[in-house]
Amino acid sequence: QVQLVESGGGLVPAGGSLRLSCTSYDITFKDYGMSWYRQSAGQGRDLVAFIARLDGDTTYADSVKGRFTIFRDDAKNVLYLEMRNLTPEDTAMYYCQASWDEVYWGRGTQVTVSS
Repeated sequence: QVQLVESGGGLVPAGGSLRLSCTSYDITFKDYGMSWYRQSAGQGRDLVAFIARLDGDTTYADSVKGRFTIFRDDAKNVLYLEMRNLTPEDTAMYYCQASWDEVYWGRGTQVTVSS
């Protein structure tokens, strides 16, 4: 069974920064399209950022453009989400997703931004 494990969440004041990580011993991230999603309480799961397999092209939700950066360390097989200038609206559970022939999800890491 493929496991993706997120880490790096926590409580941060508005304006602060966090770096989320996603790791796996089961798949090679550069072979997959990798995404970060988030889900706030009572809301659906929304795409935050995506990095394409192989060439690493990135796309972002409008709400995070200029503040969040998705990147991969292929040598370590780690996916990151660098988050800056956080606002309370960024409070959510953040999930890592790998997609190609199959779709895999992590269990999430909670990010809470205080006002």
